[in-house]
Amino acid sequence: MKRWLIENGVFAELSADRQVFEGWMSIEGGYIAASGEGVAPGELRDAAEEIVDGRGLLFMPGLVNTHGHAAMSLLRGLADDLVLQDWLENHMWPMEAKFTGDDVFWGTSLAAAEMILSGTTTFVDMYDHMDRVAEVASAAGLRATLTRGVIGLCPPDVQTAKLGDAVQFARDWQGAADGRIQVMMSPHAPYTCPPDYIERIVAAAHELNLPLHTHMSETAAEVEFNVKQYGVRPVEHLDKLGLFSRQSLVAHAVHLNDEEIALLAERAVAVSHNPVSNLKLASGVARVPDLLRAGVTVALGTDSAASNNNLDLFEEIRMAALLHKGVSGDPTAVPAAEALRMGTLYGARAIGLGDVTGSLRPGFKADITAVSIDKPHFMPRTDYISHLVYAASGADVAHVWVDGRQLMRGRELLTLDVERIRFEAQRSFERLRG
Repeated sequence: MKRWLIENGVFAELSADRQVFEGWMSIEGGYIAASGEGVAPGELRDAAEEIVDGRGLLFMPGLVNTHGHAAMSLLRGLADDLVLQDWLENHMWPMEAKFTGDDVFWGTSLAAAEMILSGTTTFVDMYDHMDRVAEVASAAGLRATLTRGVIGLCPPDVQTAKLGDAVQFARDWQGAADGRIQVMMSPHAPYTCPPDYIERIVAAAHELNLPLHTHMSETAAEVEFNVKQYGVRPVEHLDKLGLFSRQSLVAHAVHLNDEEIALLAERAVAVSHNPVSNLKLASGVARVPDLLRAGVTVALGTDSAASNNNLDLFEEIRMAALLHKGVSGDPTAVPAAEALRMGTLYGARAIGLGDVTGSLRPGFKADITAVSIDKPHFMPRTDYISHLVYAASGADVAHVWVDGRQLMRGRELLTLDVERIRFEAQRSFERLRG
């Protein structure tokens, strides 16, 4: 990996010591080696194999999308304005049953292109045909935490086959792509997996030394079902089944009471907050300020493009900052800097990468998103964090690097053939619809 230098830039470091500074940053071996205000030392300029002129750019940590189903990009706009169970059972699942490995490959490729174009450098994905998802992540140059989502509403032999598939995927891909790919184990949700099946998945996670990821308490109906079926709410149910005995990430966590929030904090369970998807499906509004106050790591996710309908994490950051102000009547509920950390550093922490990415501190991986700030909506130059949260969008992203490798330069994707992806994704959808 080459040694390079960014100079004349604005940097949103997002560390406890320094939020934003103007100056330079050197990258070596895929890591941020050093940074400082003002002019870069002459020896760094002399040693650099490439110098990036950062004038007109703000460099920030690459965004971390902690929950999604990338291949569902093929189903964007297919069935909107429906409640979750109707949307899932009558529209999504019948279409997804037709998916082939090639469909997953092209749907994930479409999502990867969209994520890079909007500044995401790390994503979490739960789906099927996960080998094809991993192939895309590897080729695209993205950092990814991947998991074969397992639905247990099937005969015992099919349950065993699905679990075996998830275990084999983990063995094949954990640490692949020069360490950019990590793996989790994932029972899809407590309402789609019988208790004994969840226990088997937890046991496999212990054996493989892997984290766990699941959907949880997304709707009030789901919570009511859990109480009716098992006598307890989902958080206590999953805790009793051992899911929180390992590093865990739960998606949504919309419908929680005080005791559940306290238990999640005690077990160090991270939450992927998906505000846009939750609003679109009318699932409700998660108690994010209460979770943050309790010490729970709250990250952000888009969910799929079928329920969002885009993968622009800037939109989730802005929504997280605004939504909780509106429902609480407290303008300080989620400040701009906290919302930005939810989309960067807290996202990295939620998947066990808090000392790897999510900040532009020296020693962290060079996962960097450069935003063009020579635009009217970034003027005047008052508060860059405010502008990133309340004014920016994915369309403002100019360049993206992961591991110090450039994935996009001047809005041009360098690792993906976007024209081919658009063609193949449309062809896949037409076959599925037909």
